[in-house]
Amino acid sequence: MPLFFLSYLFVIDFVKIVGFLVWFFACVAFAETSAAPEAGAAGCADGTVISSISFEGLEHTKPRVVERELLNKVGEPFSAEKFEAEKLRLQDLDLFTEITITCTSAAPQPTNLEPRASSLTYSFKEIFRWIPSPAGKETDRDGLMLGLALANLNVLGEDIRAEVQYRTSTDPFLDNNEYALYVSSPYFFGLPLGWNFEFLRTDSYDDIRGYQDDSWLVDLDLDYALLPHLSLLGTLAGRILEKAAFLPEFGLGFAFDYRDSKLDTRKGVYYEYMLTHVGGTDEDKGAESMGSEDYWELLTDARAYFTMSRFVTGATALSRFRPGDVKFYDYYYHGGPNTFRGRGGTSLGGEDDEADSVRLGVHEVLLTLEERFVLMERHAASVLGVNFFYGVQLVAGLDGSLLWDKGHPGWDDYEGAVYGGVHLVIPALDRIRFEVGYRPDRGEPAFYFGLFDKVTSSRWRSR
Repeated sequence: MPLFFLSYLFVIDFVKIVGFLVWFFACVAFAETSAAPEAGAAGCADGTVISSISFEGLEHTKPRVVERELLNKVGEPFSAEKFEAEKLRLQDLDLFTEITITCTSAAPQPTNLEPRASSLTYSFKEIFRWIPSPAGKETDRDGLMLGLALANLNVLGEDIRAEVQYRTSTDPFLDNNEYALYVSSPYFFGLPLGWNFEFLRTDSYDDIRGYQDDSWLVDLDLDYALLPHLSLLGTLAGRILEKAAFLPEFGLGFAFDYRDSKLDTRKGVYYEYMLTHVGGTDEDKGAESMGSEDYWELLTDARAYFTMSRFVTGATALSRFRPGDVKFYDYYYHGGPNTFRGRGGTSLGGEDDEADSVRLGVHEVLLTLEERFVLMERHAASVLGVNFFYGVQLVAGLDGSLLWDKGHPGWDDYEGAVYGGVHLVIPALDRIRFEVGYRPDRGEPAFYFGLFDKVTSSRWRSR
């Protein structure tokens, strides 16, 4: 049976997703939508010398945010290949729904021997900047959490994203709560130093690991572009967990990034290695103490993508090995849209496949082989003056899960599943995932709803 046949299984659980799909396609129906994907370089021929560069449509974005992503330069011949590459870089900023360029011929050259010169104009249509909206998060522990959020995608026009959120569990309703502040940017005062600051307050009962997660977390992640495809990484965090010692974290690493785009990658490879130390304090919390941790985490994150026509093949592997003293409250769990789409979720009969403590472990490996069919390329649209974009992809793939406590993993620690579904590509969240997973030994497909790409949500699911 072809893997893509599995992508049609999602219609069986139509009742669970019809509300969102009706809302989404209603917006599209009333939207002012471009008839085709973004236009290319109108009137710009390769080899044309660029005499000047100007911008149109930058109402809320400062020109330097765009200029630092450009590959075509004044005084150099125009290259359509460079434009396609820089358009992907600009799309990665998640600030624009449309990016086009036009060429205007300059004054005639004195002789035919001199190359023709043109002025280059980049035209932008900006995404909505302020987003008062519902907030969502899908975790293996708490399931779907909903709430309210207020985000600014472009603070001061400097490509700084700030967001505050309140989220609560939907089942049981209002029992588990989170309060969050996120601030991030790919630059710091003009330096290629990406940074992401996170503050998270959690009040949630963890029924998988069996403790009350009453905690405060402050985290700062840094990404310095040392070379065009090589970055140095750093992380510094502190966590206060009730009935446990103060848990500091610090780590260093590096990443090679040869992807064509960080969002909706179509080709290229990514490899990251990170070494982090967690804990090391011995604060005594008394008889009810959950104990202190002291361990190292060796993380590797490898991804590879290849595209042929509308088919995008992706292979990813995330592994985390943690020698040292890891307490039960930080054990990994596999099951759900962010880890292993063969456990957890909702059966197509309507019953929840409750998460349990069977699949807990100190070390983990997550493997995914995914095929995506681009049913609809990214299109720009506008509803009541609010600009956004959307795309649709059919997906099918294989999930592999390795989870173990000590030594080396064996076949008893491995589980596998197949899955298929539909992804909606949108701003801010990257994508919304509707998927159906099937594990042969379970015997019944289960429905999963996820936000962001799985390779993204797998990294921060424990937060």
